[in-house]
Amino acid sequence: MRPGIVAVLVILLCVPAFAQEKPDALELYKTGKYLESIKVCQEELAESPKNIDSHVVLGWSQLKLKRYAEALETAETADEISPHDSRLVQITGEARYYLGRIEDALASLEEYVRLRPAGDRIARVYWLMGECFISLKEYQNADIAISTALYHEQNNAGWWARLGYARELANDLKFAREAFDRALRLDPNLIDAQRGKERVEKKLGG
Repeated sequence: MRPGIVAVLVILLCVPAFAQEKPDALELYKTGKYLESIKVCQEELAESPKNIDSHVVLGWSQLKLKRYAEALETAETADEISPHDSRLVQITGEARYYLGRIEDALASLEEYVRLRPAGDRIARVYWLMGECFISLKEYQNADIAISTALYHEQNNAGWWARLGYARELANDLKFAREAFDRALRLDPNLIDAQRGKERVEKKLGG
């Protein structure tokens, strides 16, 4: 075999090693590999600091790992590059909620609704709004927000239980029981719904 042909074969055999695709941060996030996703995003941002998609996936991954202060910092940094990006607004709102900044969180979540009323995270945003309203003791608003979340995601047993809780706090006991019942039909072992229904039935006199 001629030396030239040997060289070509060596190059062809080596190509796959160099042609490996770079890990996709979003795919890593979708498969629950949040630490790996963060690492890829950080590498991407080191090369391209203004890559908004990398900032967004980084923020989402940080939220999943409950790194709320880091997620907020990520969103605020990226907002300077791309103001009013609905994805960053959602990250900001969620991070603020878990950091206990309830009124600030509510402002961000309401902005997301204005920007993306049919956005892919709209159900979660309305649920978080409901939690904010519960914290603020605005129970009727909580009912509206969580009910809207459930309009978009009807089979979330945990949210039905929270709706029952909001209605219980508003002393809307009949409808609270209905919400707890719906939660238990979806998940008969859901402790919050079991206890909520017991409380409500006791208040209703059985």
